[in-house]
Amino acid sequence: MSIITKLIGDKREWRDYKARVKALPAGYGTAVEGIERYLMYTGPSDAERLMRMLDDLADLFERAAADGTPVANVVGDDPIEFAEEFKRNYGLGSWLSKEQQRLQDAIAQATEEQAAES
Repeated sequence: MSIITKLIGDKREWRDYKARVKALPAGYGTAVEGIERYLMYTGPSDAERLMRMLDDLADLFERAAADGTPVANVVGDDPIEFAEEFKRNYGLGSWLSKEQQRLQDAIAQATEEQAAES
């Protein structure tokens, strides 16, 4: 099993998704590819959830293109926050999200321990 198959699952599903992105008008496809790359590194670790996210991302940008909504209006002023919010709709599941939660928990515990000593 190749690394791509592990990451994205069914190759046909991946090819269909990539064809959808390629068919998007100028700018929209570039935005999707950038967000896709970010989600591949920070998103869910299971192929099924990742493909569902990417399909939904393609849906969002296909609708935006059909409505004539500019990319900047879709993602807002902060593309990272957009991608993080988009990812949150699918719950925790990435190693990064888990590590962020562990860090928050550790700091909360440290704060509690210090408060208990006072």
